[in-house]
Amino acid sequence: MRATVIHGPQDIRIEEVPDPRIQRPTDAVVRVLNACICGSDLWAYRGVAKRQAGQRIGHEFLGFVEEVGPEVRDLTVGDLVVAPFVWSDGVCEYCREGLQTSCPHGGFWGIPGSDGGQGEAVRVPFADGTLVKLPKEAAGDEKLLPALLALSDVMATGHHAAVSAGVRPGATVAVVGDGAVGLCGVLAARRLGAGRIIALGRHEGRTAIARTFGATDVVPERGDAAIEAVRELTGGRGAHAVLEAVGTEESMRTAISIARDGGGVGYVGVPHGGSAGVDIRQMFDRNVRVGGGVAPARAYIPELLPDVLSGAIDPSPVFDLTVDLDGVPEGYRAMDERTALKVRIAF
Repeated sequence: MRATVIHGPQDIRIEEVPDPRIQRPTDAVVRVLNACICGSDLWAYRGVAKRQAGQRIGHEFLGFVEEVGPEVRDLTVGDLVVAPFVWSDGVCEYCREGLQTSCPHGGFWGIPGSDGGQGEAVRVPFADGTLVKLPKEAAGDEKLLPALLALSDVMATGHHAAVSAGVRPGATVAVVGDGAVGLCGVLAARRLGAGRIIALGRHEGRTAIARTFGATDVVPERGDAAIEAVRELTGGRGAHAVLEAVGTEESMRTAISIARDGGGVGYVGVPHGGSAGVDIRQMFDRNVRVGGGVAPARAYIPELLPDVLSGAIDPSPVFDLTVDLDGVPEGYRAMDERTALKVRIAF
C-alpha cells in the first residue's frame, strides 16, 4: 500500500510500505476513507519535533473495518469507524476513568513500528477500546464526513480545552489561537452554553469561521495589547474561562493574564518553547486554575457524535483544502505557509 512518510524537515513523501496485517488477536485493519493533516504535524515538518527518516506520519482518520482479529467483539468487517489520535486498550484503570491518553498499552499513530493515519490502511491495536462506530450511510455524505473526521482530534481537543477551563452556561470565554483547535474550542464553548466568546486571532478568514461558530468578539492584537483589549471588553475583569490552543510562552502568558480572578485556563496547545509563560505567582494571587493537556478524544467522541450527526455542531468548515494522497506534500506546504487552515485527505 501507499502511505505518507517523513524523511526530514520539509521532506514529506508518498511511498510504498508493507500492507498492515493482524498481529495480535485484538487488532483490526481499517481501510482509510478520510484522513487529515494536523497543526501538530507541522512541528515535525518544520524540524522542531524530531522524527526518524522514513517514519510514518498522521494521526487523524476514519474508514472501513477491513479485517478483525479473533478477540475483537464489538466490530465487524464493513463497519465505518473513526479513530481517536491515540489507541488505547479500553480496560485499564486510566481508560475506565476516561483518560485513554494515559493508557499504559496505548500509543500515538505514526510512532516507530506503527502505521500513520495518512496512508491507505492502518493496523489498529486494541480495536474495541480504540475505534468508535459511525453510521455506515455517512460514508457517502461529503458534508458530514469532514465533521466526523474532526472528532478524531480537533473537535475533541477543543472540547477538552472548554471542559478543562470550566466553561458553563452564561460564562464569558476567551479563545487564544485561531487554528483548527481554537476554532473548535469556540464551537465547544457555544455548545456548553457560553454567553460571550472572545476569539483572539488576526487571520480574517479564520476569525470569520470563529464568528460562524459562535464568537461574539474578535481581538486581533497579540501580547500585552491583546491582554488590554480583552480586559477592556470585559470591564477590566477578564474571562471566566480561557481556552489556550497555541502552546507558546506568549500564548500561555496571555491566557493566564486574561483569565478573570477565580477563572480557569484550559490548555491544549502542544507546548513548544518552554514553560516560562506560566506565572505561578499571578495564578496564586488571583486564584486562576490551569488544567488540560492531551485530550482523551476516545472519551469525548461518544458524547460529541450525536450532536455532529444531528447538525447541532458542525466543525467541517475548519477543512478548507481537500487533496488526494498524492497531494499530501502540497497540503503540508499549504498549511505551513498558512494558505490552508486544515487539509483533508480523501481516498
